[in-house]
Amino acid sequence: MNLLETMYNRRSVRKYTGGAVAEEDVKTVLKAGLLGATGKNIKPWEFIVINDKEVLQKLADCRTGSVAMLKTCECAIVVIADEKKTDVWVEDCSVAMANMHLMADSLGLGSCWIQARLREANDGRTAEDFIKDMLAIPADYKVEAVLSLGQPEGKPAAYTEDDLLFDKVHYDKF
Repeated sequence: MNLLETMYNRRSVRKYTGGAVAEEDVKTVLKAGLLGATGKNIKPWEFIVINDKEVLQKLADCRTGSVAMLKTCECAIVVIADEKKTDVWVEDCSVAMANMHLMADSLGLGSCWIQARLREANDGRTAEDFIKDMLAIPADYKVEAVLSLGQPEGKPAAYTEDDLLFDKVHYDKF
């Protein structure tokens, strides 16, 4: 499958079978994140892989709304960054997340981007504070997002060219 086909195919998956995800597949997803482009090649991000089912159950409270997929996924990757290294840490983390999201799909895995930055946890704290406290993340690090990974129970149909919003493309000026 070429990259554009992978992009058409990639969809957020929120239901998992509970089947195992091979350690080698998790490592491949991490490689994709580590290959993410960063401003001035600073690489401010770090990744925390969560395999412990008990931790995943508790992590599901990191956000209000629907993040129950953390209770059934096989693992999750928390993307954090040292904000002192660069003022574009959000963009750098987002590129890493997108790379991992695409790689998961190309491996036949389901994944879902769970935004943490600027979101609220079930207990009223920020999602970032909830995750930092839970995972003992140093105070000077920022939490961008969590990527759930697992064997997909089902998956929405791939996008088609008809889904592309070319009316949002402008040339030379708005």
